[in-house]
Amino acid sequence: MKTEHILIMRFSAIGDVAMTVPVVASLAKQYPNVRITVLSKSFAKVFFENLSPNVGFMEVDFDGENKGIHGLNVLYRRLAAKHFTAIADLHDVLRTKYLRLRFNLDRYRVMHIDKHHKDRKKLTAKKNKILRQLPSSFENYADVFKKLGYPITLDFKSIYSPLGGNLRQLPPVIGEKKGFQQWIGIAPFAAHQGKIYPIDKMEKVIEMITTLHPNWRIFLFGGGRNEISIMSEWEKKYKQCICVSEYLSGLSQELILMSHLNVMVSMDSANMHLASLTGIPVISIWGATHPYTGFMGWNQNEQNIIQVSLSCRPCSIYGKKPCYINKNMECMHRITPKMIMDKIDNVIQNINN
Repeated sequence: MKTEHILIMRFSAIGDVAMTVPVVASLAKQYPNVRITVLSKSFAKVFFENLSPNVGFMEVDFDGENKGIHGLNVLYRRLAAKHFTAIADLHDVLRTKYLRLRFNLDRYRVMHIDKHHKDRKKLTAKKNKILRQLPSSFENYADVFKKLGYPITLDFKSIYSPLGGNLRQLPPVIGEKKGFQQWIGIAPFAAHQGKIYPIDKMEKVIEMITTLHPNWRIFLFGGGRNEISIMSEWEKKYKQCICVSEYLSGLSQELILMSHLNVMVSMDSANMHLASLTGIPVISIWGATHPYTGFMGWNQNEQNIIQVSLSCRPCSIYGKKPCYINKNMECMHRITPKMIMDKIDNVIQNINN
């Protein structure tokens, strides 16, 4: 009898791929005799290499070997040699549609994600907006496997044990976590401006933390050149701050550190999803986008969302569109540093109680 072997395709950005992890982990746990191969970009290997014994990883290189139609044909031949029994397209873009076409022509079982485009347009409409919760990405991913004949219960907790990752794998500057300390993560950036809290206001949050809680440590997450420059200045100005990118090497080490945070403060960004994979609470700040789009972090508490109600929100699914009201991003500016500080204190208090 042929061994069941599922191919999962999801490329795109870090946050989108991170959101597949709870679903893939649940699938692997509930179908231990089914082989699972995740096809993605090289950065995603860290998510899956130790996830489960029956989960493997394949890398694509769209800038090299797998570039263009020729490259996709090379990739298809490589995939066909694996003798998959089911294909799950969790992306539904031109590249995966082409690969789906090839698989369909060869009579594979193939299913793809429903992104609910019509409902998204209603949610972001300027007029006659319909503000309602759309299915989460986790539900959309799980639906693909249900259609393939693998219904699952999403029961993922963390990529680590309850003790978190091994801090000894990190540089000495991180050190061990002392019992009297609270470790706060702050990820102040996102891919698009519509999702970024004003930098001067975020600095005010940092100032409030350092003043009110001098024993707390603040770890700043972000990898862009301009981002690191800003965070490095904060590190010099506030002795409790550490710019993580200057000391850690890669996503694997960042995830280990995240697993020991008491709370992460993040935009609607990849870091919200990365921190969620380690099982810690995330305070998420939303501007142009909205949790109703279905991109809330895995297993996060709705009470930890920070946003203001405006008739124009959400104006964008991904935060790419410029503000069309007054160009001032009122959705972000109406959020005060005190609102964020109060939420941090509340989360820490609940943990300690």
